Amino acid sequence: MSRFDLIIFDCDGVLVDSERITNAEFAGMLNELGLPVTLDDMFSHFVGLSMAQCLKQVAEMLGQAPPPGFEAEYRRRSQAALEAELKVVAGVPQMLEALPLPYCVASNGSHDKMRATLELTGLLPRFAGRMFSAQEVARPKPAPDVFLHAARSLDVDPARCLVVEDTPTGVRAGVAAGMTVWAYSALTPASRLIEAGAASAFAQMADLPLLLQA
Repeated sequence: MSRFDLIIFDCDGVLVDSERITNAEFAGMLNELGLPVTLDDMFSHFVGLSMAQCLKQVAEMLGQAPPPGFEAEYRRRSQAALEAELKVVAGVPQMLEALPLPYCVASNGSHDKMRATLELTGLLPRFAGRMFSAQEVARPKPAPDVFLHAARSLDVDPARCLVVEDTPTGVRAGVAAGMTVWAYSALTPASRLIEAGAASAFAQMADLPLLLQA
């Protein structure tokens, strides 16, 4: 018998290959404001955070709030880039087809963002009725709220949940929820994810069903 009753996936970077696309747009806009950040800097300091958390960090870096319209312009640019470039993470459709357990998605992103990216990649029907956003809870990741909300909504004991995350922020949220976390390490070094509390790390989504059997 499996020790898990539910798999909770993060969305960006785990199901859809959006992190490089949206963070390249964000880095470009920060460069325009005079902050010389690289894509590597984005993955070190911003990936996994909610938009409110990102804007707070930008304000601290600038010494003042970003200009009016910054967030709206970022959303416009990132949506255009996603529509042009977004792809599903390699192996995800086949992995979902082979999973022996129920699954859902829980993200710091908004419902609108999740619906848009999952629809663009053809994954939306697989997660209908099983999408949970930090918009629905008091605190975003690294707080455990959205993971606990997902488990509660699907009537699963948190201790019987497996979280699949790709950022230290998300890993810490899963650990704080009392769940087991396996880290997807295609973009973030496995060592950083293990340090954050992940029980193990893997780099190919297609491997997940076999790892569950093991």
